[in-house]
Amino acid sequence: MGETVLSGRADRVCTVTLNRPDARNAMNSELQRELAIALGAAESDDGVDVVVLTGADPAFCAGLDLRELGTTAENLVGGRDDEHRSPFTVLWTMTKPVIGAINGPAVTGGFELALGCDFLVASERATFGDTHARVGVTPGGGMSVFLPQTVGLRRAKEMSLTGNFVDATEALALRVVNHVVAHDKLLPTAHRLATDIAGNDQQAVRNLKQLYDRGSEVSVGDALALEQERFRNFRVDSSEIDRRRAAVVERGRGQQR
Repeated sequence: MGETVLSGRADRVCTVTLNRPDARNAMNSELQRELAIALGAAESDDGVDVVVLTGADPAFCAGLDLRELGTTAENLVGGRDDEHRSPFTVLWTMTKPVIGAINGPAVTGGFELALGCDFLVASERATFGDTHARVGVTPGGGMSVFLPQTVGLRRAKEMSLTGNFVDATEALALRVVNHVVAHDKLLPTAHRLATDIAGNDQQAVRNLKQLYDRGSEVSVGDALALEQERFRNFRVDSSEIDRRRAAVVERGRGQQR
């Protein structure tokens, strides 16, 4: 792996960082390729349970690198079914949870990367915008699917058709992000949530993630049928549940104080 994407692991959490700060982490073909590889490596690493995806300051990701897009356009890959070129495809198919730690502007393709995460924690410096219409391209990284799922159809149309940005506070109100924190608290907060997830039963975590992901793609009836099918076939280790019981009760009491 080169230097446009950094990857580090601690406490069963892999932090993947977009690292073209001088270009506001814009996605050229090299960054896209390295990001796909980094996410794929985290997915296949038995020592990783959760991924935190972030950017090197000052931006999360400015979208596609417009210089490359305006010349060779080799970075216009969208969700193409080629994991060595498209980080979107890898992100959509991961079985391990991915928390987006949005440290600054997430624009167009960068916004699509954020929306592809399971949930987001935002710095107070974060902003979100879809400029596909302003640039003159069509989405290929999931914008037309994930944005209306998140904010509703009419607000999604307003954001995409105007190209206007929302700040972190408005993003929280729109439920784009789960939390807004001080900039220096961003990664500690994301890592705390990641270790909360990593401390759970991982078979159950990945099963729940898959149920939510697939359930959002089908009708309510089909989603319920999927849950019931998974419920009937899910293997439960009674001894492991008994071992975890006291810790679960104590943690619940601590969070309710």
